[in-house]
Amino acid sequence: MILFVIFHKKKVHERAAGGHFSFEDQSTRSRLLGYGFGEYIHLRDEQGNVWKGSAQRLDDHSVRYTFRDEGGHVITGVSDHYGITLRDGKGIVWRGYVD
Repeated sequence: MILFVIFHKKKVHERAAGGHFSFEDQSTRSRLLGYGFGEYIHLRDEQGNVWKGSAQRLDDHSVRYTFRDEGGHVITGVSDHYGITLRDGKGIVWRGYVD
């Protein structure tokens, strides 16, 4: 008697990227702080501006972040194993992490 066993990979659902966010401008040491998961991330800077954004998981397991404020300014970036690096329209680099 010949017995055939078929194995198939079970799809694992990954949690949306998010938690508590903390970013710091490398030149002025100003901070962006906030929280959120997936498509609903809210940050606030030291001047009181609110940045709304989203996180999109990419094929290589990194995460792409995009944030916009009410004035139309945009900050985008990507995470890796070491943290998150964002860059705004003026070329300012923000580095941070998610708890």
